[in-house]
Amino acid sequence: MAAEPLDALLPAARVSRIRWRAWCAPLKRAWHSAAGSLNARRGLSIRIETDTGLVGEGECAPLPAAGTETLAAARAVLPGLLAGCRGQALQRLAARLVGAGATPALRCGLEAALLELAARARGRPLFRLLAPGATGMVAVNAALGALDADIGARLEAALAAGFRVLKIKLGVHPLEDELCRLRVLAGRLPAGVRLRLDANRAWTVEAAGAALRALAELPVESLEEPVAADDNVLRRLQSQAAFPLALDESLAGRDAGALLAAPPVRRLVLKPMVMGGLLPAWRLAQEARAAGLETVVTSTLEAATGLQAALQLAAALDDGRAHGLATGAWLRDTDGVPLPRDGRLDAGAGPVDAALPPGAAGWVEA
Repeated sequence: MAAEPLDALLPAARVSRIRWRAWCAPLKRAWHSAAGSLNARRGLSIRIETDTGLVGEGECAPLPAAGTETLAAARAVLPGLLAGCRGQALQRLAARLVGAGATPALRCGLEAALLELAARARGRPLFRLLAPGATGMVAVNAALGALDADIGARLEAALAAGFRVLKIKLGVHPLEDELCRLRVLAGRLPAGVRLRLDANRAWTVEAAGAALRALAELPVESLEEPVAADDNVLRRLQSQAAFPLALDESLAGRDAGALLAAPPVRRLVLKPMVMGGLLPAWRLAQEARAAGLETVVTSTLEAATGLQAALQLAAALDDGRAHGLATGAWLRDTDGVPLPRDGRLDAGAGPVDAALPPGAAGWVEA
């Protein structure tokens, strides 16, 4: 189903109150990738109330390494974006999002709050606004992180929890060391369990070619961002791989029309926080499917509200593919965070009033 414009989805209501506040969500342990390390996620929560009694909340959780603005940039833009909104129709507020293109995480948070209002007005989960027949059950991959000393224990825990796709970050250690560790881990996998790998563009073209040859012997489901290279190089690498290569952070800022006219890889990774919202990601997913490409929705280590929003998008796609949304367990506080059972998440409960992460500042009135 094609996405309706945001203003067409919104109910006939006016903004009675709009507030925001900052928060910090510590992680249980450091998150390591070739793009760097994180010990906490920081962001903004935005709450919109209407004169009809509806409440919608969205999350702005920038991650520049993934292709968003900085948190400072989002905070600088937000007051002006919200100024004078009280008393205006929701559609007028939606129109202001056009001016938030340079701050995609902020746009995502505001759009998610408005879409939650639309879902609450209809009394249904958000994903059914996009795909009325979708089931709401979403397969997810385990997020194992990098190949550190504890990777074996995390792998065993993921298998015990019912995951069938296990995602591992590469490009953190020397390639030969990582390949050796992967061979050992692959030898411990039950039949049918596969590895989803992500190099975050850490390899040279030569190293990527060597990695593809070695990975051909392993149960690899896909490989994200092997190199920072042009499309011709990516096409050549994809032709050498028996599994999909995927674009993730390098999608930011790309022209979708040119990309889909001559795709260099077989899969696109959609991050709503990077793409400026659920609706832009949904539209690209539909266009990618028409072009014969696979899509996967993944988080950027959002807190509860942002992860719930990304889950709604994955549920709307309803494609049976494992999506990268099992990152909530990395948060120290999991109150309101969607957590998987048997390798799946249930998006059918509808909007959830998730608690703000610890360290949240007081509300600021717009």
